[in-house]
Amino acid sequence: MNNQNYNTVHPNFKWNGISLDREKLLLAAHDLIKEGDDFERITGEFLLEWFNKKSFITVTSSGTTGSPKKINLEKQAMVNSALATAEFFDLKAGNRVLNCLSTNYIAGKLMLIRSMILGFEMDYVTPTSNPLKDNRHLYDFVAMVPMQVQNSISELYKVKKLIVGGAKISETLRDQLLGLPTQIYETYGMTETITHIAVKEIGEKSFSVLPNVTISTDERGCLVIVAPRISDTNIVTNDVVELLSETQFILLGRIDNVINSGGVKLFPEQIEAKLSDKIKERFFVIGIPDEKLGEQVLLVIEGKSTVFNDSVFDDLDAYEKPKTIRFVTKFIETESGKVRRKETML
Repeated sequence: MNNQNYNTVHPNFKWNGISLDREKLLLAAHDLIKEGDDFERITGEFLLEWFNKKSFITVTSSGTTGSPKKINLEKQAMVNSALATAEFFDLKAGNRVLNCLSTNYIAGKLMLIRSMILGFEMDYVTPTSNPLKDNRHLYDFVAMVPMQVQNSISELYKVKKLIVGGAKISETLRDQLLGLPTQIYETYGMTETITHIAVKEIGEKSFSVLPNVTISTDERGCLVIVAPRISDTNIVTNDVVELLSETQFILLGRIDNVINSGGVKLFPEQIEAKLSDKIKERFFVIGIPDEKLGEQVLLVIEGKSTVFNDSVFDDLDAYEKPKTIRFVTKFIETESGKVRRKETML
């Protein structure tokens, strides 16, 4: 299986119950472009790009911390990513999977590639907020974003293994998922790493890397990823981590979000986790200039102004407590729905 290349389609591959080889997939791609809905046309265009003569595809990064940029990803590296996922999660040909993510983004592309390369029986559905509703099938493997998971809690018994990515899982959602029979994993990755390179089971603190990946940190304490089957060069991130070993780490937060308040380094992501079950509205924490402290903690909430009881902040340390609360009518987001913190504050 490790020698499999991107031009091959596994003989066990099925798309909504129909066996498709390379030639039939190309015909299907043209049909999707000609007659399909928007999400289907995007998939058709991706299939044509996947099977063209080039050794790479061009994707756009999420743009979470800056302007989205075009990135070329080697097709063989994407196959290697699919193989690593299969090895880690013990996935096999004939497994039934659900592809409920848009192929406009890397996660949706990889679900399709895994299915073609590994021989999954893939159900391909509209990427809605509740993809398991009215779905009677049982699945071996599914990938979702947190919003889909939140709306599918009562339906997750249909899924054996679920990976969740695209955004952080809130403490409230995590507590709802603990104890469910489904094996649920939070993923760590980005476009440059061709989706996840590390996962952690819900309730665990540390991430474990996939096969053929090792990690270290740079002088800033940020994660450096060594994945020779995915990237020819080391991938240097802006994520500050606590390194437990060459294969395990605890994610602390993004270095460009760090707040230096009175000489104390604060990670907004950790403050947000403590507040996630106390504030119903969407919110984030950011640092703003302060004459005495250098920076102070600001809590930004989406929606109309509301009076908060101080008990909301009982779980926060003294330095973590927001000095100011600001309400914003609507957060500015990336195309994939991630909040642009700094732009929202302008």
